[in-house]
Amino acid sequence: MSTVGKPKKDEINVAGLEFEWDIAEGKFLFEKEDAVLFWISTAMKTFFDTIEEVSGEDAASVVLETTGFRQGIVVGEYFRELKGVSISEATALIPNTYASAGWGKAQIIDFNEESHTVSVQLSDSWEYKINKAQGKKVGGTFLAAHYAGIFSGLFGTNVWFDVRKDQIRGDGYSQFEYYPSSITVSKNMHQLARLKESEHIQQLEALVEDKTKDLQGLVKQISSPIIPVLEGIVVVPLIGKYDESRSEDLLVKTLYNLPKYRAKFLVLDLTGLDMEMSNYSAEFIHKLGAAASLIGVNTILVGIFAELAKNMTKSQISLSKFPCFQTLQHGIYHALAEDGRKIVG
Repeated sequence: MSTVGKPKKDEINVAGLEFEWDIAEGKFLFEKEDAVLFWISTAMKTFFDTIEEVSGEDAASVVLETTGFRQGIVVGEYFRELKGVSISEATALIPNTYASAGWGKAQIIDFNEESHTVSVQLSDSWEYKINKAQGKKVGGTFLAAHYAGIFSGLFGTNVWFDVRKDQIRGDGYSQFEYYPSSITVSKNMHQLARLKESEHIQQLEALVEDKTKDLQGLVKQISSPIIPVLEGIVVVPLIGKYDESRSEDLLVKTLYNLPKYRAKFLVLDLTGLDMEMSNYSAEFIHKLGAAASLIGVNTILVGIFAELAKNMTKSQISLSKFPCFQTLQHGIYHALAEDGRKIVG
């Protein structure tokens, strides 16, 4: 279609609000300000869906809430600075202003300038239409926060909201109650950050716990192995420190395997044992030797060096009932001798 002879600009006035199109410059002006038009259930829905896809639903909710509030502050301060217009008169202008821009039907009720409280009823807003197209069960908070920003700007004090009715849940309209509050979008962002940080910490703790269990299982497998060195002689090296769990595991494993190897002698090698011999370690050695004797296996202690011997004497548990030798070789020689055998060179 030819545009010859047509004006470059088209203007209309709706309910006292000015709309202007400058097709040649590709501009749409609403109240002398650059504006933009989008289809709600397609283009705007895609915009919202993409934000949720990229940042996650919780973070997207805070982003939209924060954006709505900050945009509302701009609007509220604009109305507040209108010359010759009181706050109550500016508030009365809001429904038509937003209705003319396609933001849905708004009703301002219970306005109280002194207490800085007000209620807003919204029906068939663009956010409701997007949420409905998204299949949401709960309405979004962009517009609720946006009006909180408007009244914060108008009243000159921070205002927040409670949701009383929600059109997406089946109410005839959405209703928001506004009141002075210490709640701010910045606090909400920090709360989300702390929540995400807490979730991340919990994930890390769970990962550490799983890896610790794996490591403990590996330690159990490779530490204190049961080594059948000669017929009837089994060596078990004790390494590091032994707590209740580790001691019990080794006790069960050793007693289970001694009959399997037809052991007559259990040689406990203390070379790798922690030098600080505690009562618990001594008690464990005594308990292991006593349990072995109950199934007919004699216990021999080897690898006792000077420092360990000194610490062992400080223990309240006596290990003198078991034959003790400085080296593993001497312990094995003793076991062979006790069994009437010897190594022939």
